[in-house]
Amino acid sequence: MAAKKRILVVEDSPLVAKVVRHVVNHDAELEAVYAASLAEARTILAAEAGQLFAALADLNLPDAPDGEVVDVILDAGVPTIVLTGSYDEERRKKILAKGIVDYVVKEGRYSYEYALGVVKRLVSNQSISVLVVDDSDVSRTYISELLRRQGFQVLAAQNGVEAIKLLLANDAIRLIITDYHMPKMDGVELVKNIRHKYEKSDLVIIGLSGQDQPSLSAKFIKNGANDFLNKPFNYEEFTCRVRANVESLELIQQIKEAAYRDYLTGAWNRRYFFEQGEALYRECVETRKPLAAVVLDLDRFKAVNDEYGHEAGDQVLSVVAQQLHQGLSRFLFARAGGEEFVALLPGLDNDQAASLISRLRQMVASQPVVLPSGEELYVSFSAGVTNDLRDSLDHQLALADEYLYRAKEAGRNIVIGDDDED
Repeated sequence: MAAKKRILVVEDSPLVAKVVRHVVNHDAELEAVYAASLAEARTILAAEAGQLFAALADLNLPDAPDGEVVDVILDAGVPTIVLTGSYDEERRKKILAKGIVDYVVKEGRYSYEYALGVVKRLVSNQSISVLVVDDSDVSRTYISELLRRQGFQVLAAQNGVEAIKLLLANDAIRLIITDYHMPKMDGVELVKNIRHKYEKSDLVIIGLSGQDQPSLSAKFIKNGANDFLNKPFNYEEFTCRVRANVESLELIQQIKEAAYRDYLTGAWNRRYFFEQGEALYRECVETRKPLAAVVLDLDRFKAVNDEYGHEAGDQVLSVVAQQLHQGLSRFLFARAGGEEFVALLPGLDNDQAASLISRLRQMVASQPVVLPSGEELYVSFSAGVTNDLRDSLDHQLALADEYLYRAKEAGRNIVIGDDDED
């Protein structure tokens, strides 16, 4: 489990501090240290130099009534979200110009949840790369700085041709922000080219333009952009649009993940296995790379359900699936259904594959599963392993399944491979 991110909360109101503390205490990713004054904040910043991930800071403190605490925290290199009890446009502009992450008016519990959501967004953004495409050095640098302020990893390109090269070389890019008017390839042409390879559900594109063309936003979106902003844009609108698009992308990925995962064990399901497996099979046929297919089945699993109940059976499946996943983490592994699992092991010949599955068999058989009742139960599995590609993946798996059947007939807790077929 990843270590919690430590944040500094500077707030002199006991009531507000209590609400923030309650929200933080119910979050698995964050922990907080609290200060009620600028002096206390200075002490904490000195004591925890380099340990603080971000800060929530009230603008009005007894010893810092004019927002001095913001400068102190930013000087310490800590990303800062400002909390304020009242809205003032001139003050907002002044504070935003300092380089804070966000500006939140304290208007109720949701405000604090939103502020902490910004902190969590900073955590998530660390793993996301963004590509900024703009031929203007000033605009490109400005937009890149705004994104870095939000925790993103930022790459930059001066035109569409350069952008495509960077995109193809960086799998972590999930968001592209592109200007319209550029030499070599304008923003709309860039979007068209990108959408030949990347779907909107895999890569977000936001178009930008300073040109006064009312139809340009529609032109961007009709050609595959997810969103559009006119320049010059409001800082908060920019960050909100970016956040909304990235969170939509993450939600789509979560839905896809759920559709491909077995609900009980968390292993990949049959649908995912065959979608990925067919491509892997074709690649191995074309490159003449060895590919081992494995079909394995828990021994006497029906008896487990009959004697101990289905809750115990579910526990056995979950534990064994986790053991198998750890042992086959670099390969394609899935639950086929019931007590049966399948795997594809590219790059291994049959001896290597059968040996690996045999070691996993021994490990599973030697480690008891602790049932919900507290009882310990030893289980085993049998498996068939073949490198005979046949004429399709289905036929290769059918042969592995035939070997599995022979292993069951031979007494169970056995692995049979191509050399054992006679």
